[in-house]
Amino acid sequence: MQTQTLAIRPAAVAGLFYPAGATELAATVAALLAAAPVRTAAAAPKAIIAPHAGYIYSGATAARAYALLQTQRGQIRRVVLLGPTHRVAVRGLAVPGVAAFRTPLGDIPLDQPAITALRALPQIVVSDAAHAAEHSLEVHLPFLQTVLGDFALVPLAVGDASPEEVAAALRCVWGGRETLIVISSDLSHFHGYAEAQSLDRATTDAILQLRTDLDHEQACGATPVCGLTLLARERGLRSELIDLCNSGDTSGDKRRVVGYASFAFHEPAHHDH
Repeated sequence: MQTQTLAIRPAAVAGLFYPAGATELAATVAALLAAAPVRTAAAAPKAIIAPHAGYIYSGATAARAYALLQTQRGQIRRVVLLGPTHRVAVRGLAVPGVAAFRTPLGDIPLDQPAITALRALPQIVVSDAAHAAEHSLEVHLPFLQTVLGDFALVPLAVGDASPEEVAAALRCVWGGRETLIVISSDLSHFHGYAEAQSLDRATTDAILQLRTDLDHEQACGATPVCGLTLLARERGLRSELIDLCNSGDTSGDKRRVVGYASFAFHEPAHHDH
């Protein structure tokens, strides 16, 4: 029976995208967060966009977004995490059939009631295969574990879907201040350094304008990004660019680079739940 197959998704890219040992991983994440500029904000963001490359490439850019959440430990109890599929084709958005996701820092339980609610939507499918080797979600988990402590996870691997379908899924699990939305996306891929800078500046401007017409040449997570910007327009969220760089800045090789950016999305001040 399906209920008997609920298990734990093991870490797939530990030792590849981030350290495999718990001690080294904890120290790496702590150092990245400590190096993030100190910012004072009236309220924590409702949503962030952060990149999903190896930590040596994009970890600092991701950390700058996660550092904004360090006051929310114990407050944020659920994270809805969306990222693009890289290895398994999916029509719609895929939830896993497992009970928890594992990293070297421990196990994160899945929010089963939220996943059950999502499964009522026609664009939601159940696919453990879509999640099994997918790095776009996994690389965020050690940051979330470090910053938030205990929380429940709603992981969505986004395949062939429309921004409207993504937005509908987000509406279903938007919640209140206890729920954080995380969108995983890198920017342009494999252009020269100067060209990538120009392309990525245009893409970040489009995201800040809450445009919903990004394509996958601009951002590999364009579909979930556009789902968020659609809902941000609807709900009056304010977008903010936190950091922008590319792998030429972090690895030194400027011939064929990948772009990285992080953003925060803030709800209106009068929002009361």
